[in-house]
Parts: sequence; structure tokens; C-alpha cells
Amino acid sequence: MPLGAGEENLVSMMNCLHTLRPSSETFNNRCRVILIALSVALASLSSATAFAESPSPPQGGAITVEGTVRNSAGEPVAGASVVLEEQGRSNPVLKKTNADGTFVFSAPGAGTYTLTAEKSGLHNAVSDPLALSPGEKKHVDLVLATLGSAELGASRSSRSAPGAMEFRDEPNFTVAGVTDWSNAGGHGSDTRARASEALTKQTLALKSGESEETSTGAPKGGATGREAKASESRLRAALVQAPGSFEANHRLGEFYFLSERYPEAIPLLEAAYQINPGNHANAYHLALAYRANGDFARAREQARKLAVNANKAEVHRLLGDVDERLGDPLGAVREYEKAVRLDPSEQNYFEWGTELLLHRAAGPAVEVFTKGSGAHPDSARMLAGLGAALYARGSYDEAARRLCDASDLKPADPAPYLFLGKMEKATPAPLPCSELKLARFVQDQPGNALANYYYAMTLWKRQRGSENLADLQQAETLLQRAVTIDPHLGEAYLQLGILYSARGGFEQAIQAYKKAIEVSPHLGEAHYRLGLDYKRIGEESKAHQEFEAYEQAEKAESAAIERQRRELRQFLVILKDQTTGSPPR
Repeated sequence: MPLGAGEENLVSMMNCLHTLRPSSETFNNRCRVILIALSVALASLSSATAFAESPSPPQGGAITVEGTVRNSAGEPVAGASVVLEEQGRSNPVLKKTNADGTFVFSAPGAGTYTLTAEKSGLHNAVSDPLALSPGEKKHVDLVLATLGSAELGASRSSRSAPGAMEFRDEPNFTVAGVTDWSNAGGHGSDTRARASEALTKQTLALKSGESEETSTGAPKGGATGREAKASESRLRAALVQAPGSFEANHRLGEFYFLSERYPEAIPLLEAAYQINPGNHANAYHLALAYRANGDFARAREQARKLAVNANKAEVHRLLGDVDERLGDPLGAVREYEKAVRLDPSEQNYFEWGTELLLHRAAGPAVEVFTKGSGAHPDSARMLAGLGAALYARGSYDEAARRLCDASDLKPADPAPYLFLGKMEKATPAPLPCSELKLARFVQDQPGNALANYYYAMTLWKRQRGSENLADLQQAETLLQRAVTIDPHLGEAYLQLGILYSARGGFEQAIQAYKKAIEVSPHLGEAHYRLGLDYKRIGEESKAHQEFEAYEQAEKAESAAIERQRRELRQFLVILKDQTTGSPPR
């Protein structure tokens, strides 16, 4: 039987050991490296063997779980999130209900399952355990009761929506106003300030990651293909027959809304609103359609009308979003706080904390994310937001621990690792737990270029000054793998150049720096380090050119960052236990 690649490597390593004299210093150094490599190779072989010997999934007929999600009035709920989860396993399957509230799952195998349905503004619904066998077809109807409904409260399990909790803890701060940004960090803090701003942007990107809404604010779930054309034709025919009907206008408008065809949805939802302005679902979706279509002023006007007649958390959350987009962050943060008071859900806490973090109220953001994490301990993005807020406050070690906790909650989610990698790169000393978690990241996702890059950075930081050959070689391998996966990852080429230069390989380093500049022309540090290595090999003219390019790149980047910072106003915060000073005007 021929040897595999891993087995051939093991044989080569063993032969190498036999060629060295046990008493020599070379033996000691090289064996240390080889033994580490042997450990890695053995682990790889073990994993491969385990994978090869893992049992195949059980055979049998297909298992289908279908049903409908309705509200308390018996109306179908479109765009609801439905999760099918097998007991004792961590591989849930998520679907969105269609326009008629229906859903269909194919279960992966026999077992005991539960269905969970949720939608913003409604209580979760959880099915009884479903014992499924091969070839079985199960129909389950789920009812999402309106918030405050007494009949659902008694029967909900501990997995139900967190909206049932009461908001008891008053915040220990008041956002008193806004001001222009000022460089409070001072000279020498810019690397970490930029890292903090990058983390804030990544936290903002998580806002839609676990939301019931799309990034534009509209629930998903519209029909597609032939079914969509048939439904559209039927709904249009109904409108032709009864153009003054609320139901006909609303249903066709809802169809376009769920299909993300907002310009077509808006006139129909407006017509339905004129006929029956008291229908909350139609009025709310009209406001969402305005927002999704970029008409934030009309979205705010519509949402304010809704808030007068229906003091609901979802309306205040929408108002917070459009206020921020319209340049009123003070109004936005107050609307997000109102949303949490009405419904302390994971989404509402996250929106509030993110708004505070965006406008550099790091202390209050830490407070809100801490309370949100306590109320929703299974939320990885809440912990990620808390980590970003702690980092912005200067609590670097504590920030790293929260990101490590987030990665443990969702090991397959790259977001906590990417947060952790940015923190690790920007801080001078190694952060607690980051090396272990980033090692897991690259082990679980070896095809992720950033996983390889950030773990290499961690190893490089740890070995500096120790001359640890094994770490240097592993870091180099990881960086080379990173640029192979993503040839446009300029920072990885830059780090390869730094590594080559550190061991005296200036020509090799120069080529890496040139590649970094080719794929990332505005990477100022690459120009600077290229200039240094040109100087070391006597190329004074080329060195001077690179130093000039570095100065130009730094000026351009600093000007762009300064402009972005001044466009984003900063919250003025007063602590409630503060005994001196007065609120700013």
C-alpha cells in the first residue's frame, strides 16, 4: 500500500533524526523543530484517519417537516425565522417562512427534534419534541403571540424570546448632547485608535448578522420563480377587481415588499394605509419600505405616526435607525434606549450598545453590552460588541477575554476571531487567550486567509527576541499560505517582508514589500520598510523614493481618517453618580 503525503513526511523526519549525532548542539536544535513537526503531522494523520473512519449517515427515506407560522389572529406570518434543531446536537437549520407563512425542512436523519419560530414584535413559539423516523412527513403549525399575550406566557419554555424579561437596571449615564470629535488619544496612540475604529465598523456590520431583517430592513421570505409569477398575477387580478380594497392593495404591496421590490411596494402600501391607517402591520411595513428605498425622511415621518398610536419597541428601533441616517445621533440613541425599555431583546440591546460605541461613548457602551450579555448569555455578537467597547475604553486584556468567550459560544463564526486578531495586531504585548483561540481558528478554517495571517502575527509577536526557530518557521508557513489563499492580502506580504528582513534576507524581503505595495498601494508601512532595506543594501536613491512615498501615503491616510472622524459626532455623557460639573449646553 503506497504511503500518503503525511506518512512520507514522517519517514523523512525519522531519517533526518538518524543522520544527527545525539550529543551535538545541532541535534538538540533541529530535533526540537522536527519533534514539533512530528506532533503536527501525527495530529493531521489522526484527524484524517478519524475522518475516514467516521460512520456514514444512516440510510432511509427522506424525513420532511413542514408547517405554517401564524399570529394570534390566525394570519400567516411571512419572513419569520424557523429553526429545526436535533436534541443533543449543535447543527440547527434555519429557514424563513414564505409569503403565506409556510416552511419546509428536510431533516438530516432520524432523531428527536424541536422547531422554534420567531419574528420581531412577536413572542417566540417552540414546538413539542418531534420524534422523527426515516420516511416520515410531519406537519407542525406554530403560533406567534403578540407581546404581552397572557396565554403564551405560561407555556413558553426557557428557550423562548428574551422579550419577556423586564428592564429593571437603570443605566448609570445620560447622553446629554453631541460634540465634534477631538483627538483625545494624543500622539502615539493612533495605532490603537485606528484599531478601535476598525473594531467599531466590524461591530456595526454585525447588526444585520442575527437580525430578523435584511441589511435594508425588510424581512426576507418572498416567493421566487414560477410560484412568484403565479402569486403576483393572482394578486394583481384581485386588485383590478377591487382597486379600493385595503386587502387587495395590502396583499400585493406586501408581496412586493417581501420580494424586496420596494418602489413597487410603496404605492400599494400607501394606498392601503390611506384606506385603513389603523392597520399596524401595513403602516410599519410602509415605513420599512421607505427606509429600504433610501427615503429616510419619509420613513421617520411614518414611524413617528406609528409611535403615537402604537408604542412598540420595533417602531422605536426603526426610529433610531433613521435618526442616525439623517444625522441625528442624539435622537437615535434615545430611541434605541426606549426600544430596550419596552423589549429588552438581544437585538434591541445590541442596537443601543452599538450606537453608543459608534459615537465614542465607550464607558456607556460597556455598561449596555454588559447588561445585554447578562440578559442574553448565548449571544456571541453581544460579547463581541462588549469586547470592542472594552478595547475602546483601553481595557485590552479584558476585551480579549470577552472575544475569547464569544469564540467559544460560536466556534465556527469567524467574527470573534477577526476582532481578536485586530486587537492582537495593535497591542504591543500578547493578549490573554488569543493565541489559543487563533490557533483553533486556523485549525478549524485552514482555508481562511485571515485565520492564517492573524495566527502568524501572534506567533511572531510571541517569539520576538527569543529566536524560537520553530515559531518563525510556522509563522512563515502560515503567511505564505495566507497569500496563496488571498493574493491581494497586502498585510500578509508586508509581514513576510518583516520576517525575512529580521533574519537578514533583505533581497527576499524587498520582493515581499514590492508585492505588498502592488496589491495595496496605500500601505504606507510597506514603503517605509522597503526604503529601510534598500538603504541596508546601498540603494540610497531607491530608499529615498520609498521614504517619500511613505510620507505621501501617511499624509493621505491621516487626512482621510481625520475627515471621517470629524463627520462623526461624539456623545457628551454625564454619569448619574457624578457629583461635580454640570451638563453641557
